Amino acid sequence: MTEALHPAAVDHLPVFITAPGQTDVLFNVMVVFVLLMVFLVGIFYLRLHALPEHMAHGASKAQLQIIGVLGLIALFTHNHLFWIAALLLAMIEFPDFVSPIKSMARSLARISRRDAGAGELAPQPTGETTLEPPPNVPPPDSPRTGPQQWVPLEVAQAEDDDKIERRR
Repeated sequence: MTEALHPAAVDHLPVFITAPGQTDVLFNVMVVFVLLMVFLVGIFYLRLHALPEHMAHGASKAQLQIIGVLGLIALFTHNHLFWIAALLLAMIEFPDFVSPIKSMARSLARISRRDAGAGELAPQPTGETTLEPPPNVPPPDSPRTGPQQWVPLEVAQAEDDDKIERRR
């Protein structure tokens, strides 16, 4: 049996119009395409959103935490100003003030514990304050005799050095 066209129908139908009872291929293709695009755009958005944290990965712990908090605030509030602030903080390398101070404190602690005679470490103070100098140390007002003793410079990195890893 031949199907006759309705008198109001046009002679040429577009490709995307399907006959009744047939599978709509264009609809199925578009459903897959839209789902794939939503997935890819979501991945791109989350990767872009995490960009400041990836940039600041080698920074100090405090800076990384500030950037992470700003990123989370930007994610949940949809306020882009927080994300821009996190991005700017990730681009800035803060100077390290703590490591040199800690290093000086360790060196001074080593020097203060050093015995004047053999270079051994003196016993740790127990918290009691005494006004008497150690027995091997001359009084401060006595004249110094003999050549001045120099302490060799430590070139190798100390084992307990806790400097943070810098960006490359």
